[in-house]
Amino acid sequence: MAEITKDFTGQTVICTFEMTPATAIELMEALKSAYTDCISKSAGFIGAGLHMNDAHTRIATYSKWEKRGDYQAMLRSPEMITRNRHIATLCRSFEPVMYEVAADF
Repeated sequence: MAEITKDFTGQTVICTFEMTPATAIELMEALKSAYTDCISKSAGFIGAGLHMNDAHTRIATYSKWEKRGDYQAMLRSPEMITRNRHIATLCRSFEPVMYEVAADF
């Protein structure tokens, strides 16, 4: 698991997905497959965690990258464009946001 520290100089990305319980498991499986087969093999990938709430209406992913450009290049790959089109059909919305760690405890 990726460690969270304030002195991290790479890129942190938190992505949230909103879905119904009817598509939650299928969406999680699609995300696990994307991380296993594509994202984790991308240049600059450090680590990630996938989280689902107990109501099965939200998924959050947390990933760390060596550089912002590494994350952006992964998103632009033909495989991830195809995967993200499928993922979009399984949720109401998803939003990736790039963050810097402001503090750690």
